[in-house]
Amino acid sequence: MNMKNIAILAHDKLKPRMVQFLENHRDWIPGVKLIATGRTAEFVEKNGVEVEHMSQGRYGGYKQIIEKIENKDVDIVIFLRDPEVSDHHEDIKQLMFTCNNCNIPFATNPASAELLILGLIKLEASKKYQKKN
Repeated sequence: MNMKNIAILAHDKLKPRMVQFLENHRDWIPGVKLIATGRTAEFVEKNGVEVEHMSQGRYGGYKQIIEKIENKDVDIVIFLRDPEVSDHHEDIKQLMFTCNNCNIPFATNPASAELLILGLIKLEASKKYQKKN
């Protein structure tokens, strides 16, 4: 797996946490393209993080990311979900289903996102090493 595209999403309350996570880990993901739904994209860009914009989640953004996952154009999904939001609309449920169905790593908090990225970096390094030997 060659990690190139990470979809990032965050409930409103967690958008600042997403920016902090990205700032703290910027050096881990050089050359990676970030893809985000509308308001998340606007928020992280306003804070100096470059991102490809999709529509707002409820207005087609989740479906656009789902299509990218199905087309193998997303390697990881990081969705910082507010634990106080228990009733997710159908698009979010479909996003989670698609990640499971397409075997795409899906993180819902900074700790799991960090482990996914570190795991993929290690996997890539291991594959490069095996090719050399």
